[in-house]
Amino acid sequence: MKLYQYIYSDSSMRVRIYLAEKGIEVPFESVDISRGESHTPAFIAKNPLGQVPVLELDDGSHLAESIAICRYFEELHPEPSLFGRNPKERAEIEMWSRRVELAFAQPVQRVYRLRFHSNGALSAAAQDAIEVMEQSGARAAARFFDQTLAQRDFLAGADYSIADIMALCTYGMAQMLHIPLDPDFPHLRRWHESVSSRPSARA
Repeated sequence: MKLYQYIYSDSSMRVRIYLAEKGIEVPFESVDISRGESHTPAFIAKNPLGQVPVLELDDGSHLAESIAICRYFEELHPEPSLFGRNPKERAEIEMWSRRVELAFAQPVQRVYRLRFHSNGALSAAAQDAIEVMEQSGARAAARFFDQTLAQRDFLAGADYSIADIMALCTYGMAQMLHIPLDPDFPHLRRWHESVSSRPSARA
């Protein structure tokens, strides 16, 4: 078994933090997407979309998409649970994971693509206007999370979950892009300090 990943990829980071949280050791192989290594014929044979992470199983088959990879390991190693222990917990964690993905991660990822992969397809004015809109979306999600975290320790409830891992990785990307997450979000700040201090966050 081997995990193909790129250290700066937030999707790869999700899997690394998840594995560290579970105490699962998997050999890593770096794929430098900045140099096009994910689009070589050898890698495309593993994932036709040319994206990381990719988990290579012992039978030679491959799994892509960070959450699918984490779910695979959750089935093999259900404790400690990061996807929920019963139907209600699993549904709530899925709900918050979707909210993180759609409301927070997608706007932040679009800002990244605008800055580094637009290739002049848009005028400067149009690019700036779209980026302002995407940053506003990310900040709106942060405000919603702050309101939620006023009532609980973690996004999906009392326990740390895959939803927190996803939000942590997106928060880090937003910081890298200097997206201003309003400093008046005290509960979000408290959450971020808490999850960032977990040993798994160093993965």
